[in-house]
Amino acid sequence: MNKVAQQQSAAIAANYRDGYREGLRLGGCESILKRVRVPEPYYRDVKVLYIPQGFESIDSGIRDALQKNVRECVVGTAEGILEAARAHRPDLVLVLNGLHVFPENQVEQIKEVRAMGIRTAIWFVDDPYFTSSTSVLSSHYDLVFTHEMNCVSFYKGLGARRVHYMPLAVHPELYAPRRISPEYDSDICFIGNAFWNRVELFDKLAPFLTGKKVIIAGGFWERLNRKDLLGEFIRPGWMAPEEVAKHYNGARIVINLHRPSEPGQDNQNSFGLGANSINPRTYEISACGTLQLTDWRKDLVQYYRPGYDLETFTSAEELQLKLAYYLEHEKERREMAWRGLYTTMERHTYTMRMRSLLALALAE
Repeated sequence: MNKVAQQQSAAIAANYRDGYREGLRLGGCESILKRVRVPEPYYRDVKVLYIPQGFESIDSGIRDALQKNVRECVVGTAEGILEAARAHRPDLVLVLNGLHVFPENQVEQIKEVRAMGIRTAIWFVDDPYFTSSTSVLSSHYDLVFTHEMNCVSFYKGLGARRVHYMPLAVHPELYAPRRISPEYDSDICFIGNAFWNRVELFDKLAPFLTGKKVIIAGGFWERLNRKDLLGEFIRPGWMAPEEVAKHYNGARIVINLHRPSEPGQDNQNSFGLGANSINPRTYEISACGTLQLTDWRKDLVQYYRPGYDLETFTSAEELQLKLAYYLEHEKERREMAWRGLYTTMERHTYTMRMRSLLALALAE
C-alpha cells in the first residue's frame, strides 16, 4: 500500500472511531434523559415583570421557567422598569443582577415601584465580584437573592431584610446533548475570559497540551506567556451560548476554572468577600453530557458528587494528571459524564430554581 493509500485508510479508520464514540455518547445520553423524572405541574396565579441583565443563557432560562410557572410573565428593560410596572401592575418585579447595563436611576425606579405596593426582588448572579455596586443596591429591594452563599450575611449586615441564597442552574433548551459537526471536536476545551488565575493555569499546562486537540475561547487571552505553544488553540472574543454548547458537546473533557475573587483581579469586589459558590458553567457543561474537571468551591458538594458526577482539581499538577487519565480511560469518562448529566437535568434546571425562588418571593 502506497503512502497516500495508507493516509486515506488511517483517516477512514479515525472517522469510524470518532463516529462510533459519538454515537455511543449520544446513545447513553438519550438513555439517561429518559430516566429523568418530569416535575409535577406547578402554577402560581400571579403576574411577574422580569427585567433581564443581558446574560442570554441565564435570562432565557429564567424567562422560559417563569412562563411555565406563572399566569403571566412580562419581560421589560433595565431602562423601563417603572414604566412597565405602571403599565402591567405585576405582583412581582424580578430584576436579574442590576449591573452593567442598568441606568443610574435604577434605585429611584425601584423606590417608585415599591411605593405602588408592588413587591420587588433582585437576584445577584455576579457575586461577589461587584460588591462595590451590589452593596448599594441590596437594601432598596424587598428581597435579595444571591447565588453566592458568602454574600447572604453581607447583605443582611447592610440592611437588606430578606436575603436568600439561590444557586444558579441550567437552561436545558440551550445546553443539552446534541449531535454536532466535526469542527467542534476537541480533546480538551475551555471557554471563558482570561482572568489571571486562568492565564497562570494554562501557561503551566502548555507543554502537556501540545499535540492535543485543544480549544481555548474567550477574551483577553493575549495575556498568556506561552502563546508559542497555546496560540493555535485560541479563539478570541465572545461566543454565543449556542456555539458554547456545541463546543461542550464536541469535547472529550471541559475544564471549568472559576474566576478569582480578590480585588484588583478584574473585579470590583471592594469589600474583599471570598467566593464559595459554583458558577453557571458548572451546570451547563454537565448538561451537555460531557466530563467536567472543575476547581473546588465550598458549595459544590451540595449539588454534585466529586469523583462521581464530575472531577475536581486543586492545582495545575493534579489537573494534568486527571486530564491524562480520562483521555486514556474512555469508559470511565463517559460514565461519569452521564451521571453528571442525570444529576443536572434531574435537579438543576431553571424551572426547578424558579419554583424555589417564587415560593420565597411571594411568601407573606
